[in-house]
Amino acid sequence: MSTNSRGNRSKKGPTKGTGGNGRKSLEGRGNTPRAEDRSWHVAGKRKAAKERLEAARGGSKPRPAQREGGAPRRARTDDSTELVTGRNSVVEALRAGIPATTLYVAARGEMDERVKEIFKIATERKIPILEVMRPELDRMAGRDAVHQGVIIKVPAYTYADPMEELDRAIQRRRNPLFVALDGITDPRNLGAIVRSVAAFGGDGIIVPQRRSVGMTASAWKTSAGAASRLPVSMASNLTATIKAYKKAGVFVIGLDGDGDVSLPSLELATSPLLVVVGSEGKGLSRLVTEHCDAIVSIPIDGATESLNAGIATSITMYEVSKLRAAKRAAK
Repeated sequence: MSTNSRGNRSKKGPTKGTGGNGRKSLEGRGNTPRAEDRSWHVAGKRKAAKERLEAARGGSKPRPAQREGGAPRRARTDDSTELVTGRNSVVEALRAGIPATTLYVAARGEMDERVKEIFKIATERKIPILEVMRPELDRMAGRDAVHQGVIIKVPAYTYADPMEELDRAIQRRRNPLFVALDGITDPRNLGAIVRSVAAFGGDGIIVPQRRSVGMTASAWKTSAGAASRLPVSMASNLTATIKAYKKAGVFVIGLDGDGDVSLPSLELATSPLLVVVGSEGKGLSRLVTEHCDAIVSIPIDGATESLNAGIATSITMYEVSKLRAAKRAAK
């Protein structure tokens, strides 16, 4: 006998069963699928990449990516201009072909060999030269910059569209080779990567719109003029761009020190390829890693912790170009 809250006595009835509702939970989930059958597993990604590679060798070629609505995308432009200050910086930037729009010089400033060369290059390239008073240069340069009487203004960089650049590479009957940056914030790394990609026959660079370096004056200068020949595209969403490249028939590899594929034995090197480079500290982001067909490592001495992003890209581009050249020679 038991008493409820109102004082009424009631008998405890028999305990009800589940009626078989828990039968499925007792049956288990069946056999664990093999690693290669799990799409998120490294072995599963390797299997998927192998199947795509076999399909590509069977005669299929990269195809232009389809865009919703068919409307062309316009190139994006960085909203800010930039100033390069100081005689050494200005002369090096002009030597590298940086697209300066205006040269500002201090009135009655000291003339040395660097300033003479700056005037010579600016005159040859028809860059407007404005003579201003030193206080105005001080105001333009800011409190912490040392201008030494010379400043050049660098215009906003006009970025290409990543899908349009892929279409152009396909239409030129090229075997596409692009490099995408994931979390790289040092403009000198970007400049070095632009230089390497141009040197080894790449078709372009892709940078994300957020949390990434853009084409600054420092990147222009480090590229040693290669930025004027190689398009740099901006992706509003890097993961979405990677998916679109894969849909168009391009294989995607990520560079990481713990990769399961060694660069010298990279079978995908001779296929249409997008190489994704992560930052030296954090490496590739999780979402980007999940959409790579292979994670590739560069064999290095155990005493060296990691490679600079620019150096890693240079080594990868050289190895890919070597493997592609060997394949062409074998035909």
